[in-house]
Amino acid sequence: MNQHKFIPLIAITCACVVASSLNAATIPAGTTLTVSAVSPITSRDAVGSSFEGKLAQDVAIKGHVLLKAGTKVFGKVRSSRANPRKNEPLTVELTSISLNGRNVPVKTNKFQPGSSPRTGRQAFYGHTAGTLVVNPGTKMQFQLAAPLNL
Repeated sequence: MNQHKFIPLIAITCACVVASSLNAATIPAGTTLTVSAVSPITSRDAVGSSFEGKLAQDVAIKGHVLLKAGTKVFGKVRSSRANPRKNEPLTVELTSISLNGRNVPVKTNKFQPGSSPRTGRQAFYGHTAGTLVVNPGTKMQFQLAAPLNL
């Protein structure tokens, strides 16, 4: 066999490996993701209910934008007032980010949007009054609990 036929093949393979490693990036744990709600979320939503949002601003690491504003994100309600026996505050967290047609799993802290009005007695016993509504466009801040590999 002629060795000259393999040189272009090796060069193309090396170029592909270099290009794919340039596209791969990691966003470190602790990075803040500012998200705007796309769908409404309420303190009466059942635990496990999904919601949709979008990044409100670019996420850049060392001057390179890795996630653009407007990127779709998805999350779940982790606690709510849907079960009147528990009466927990509304907390939500992100579960995935949509990148190039695929959902990449993400781990974030739990975020507690706003706070409902409380009466003195409810505050004493840890109960909240009223229904909290997170309207579309409301901004929420999440911190990555684990690095996000893109």
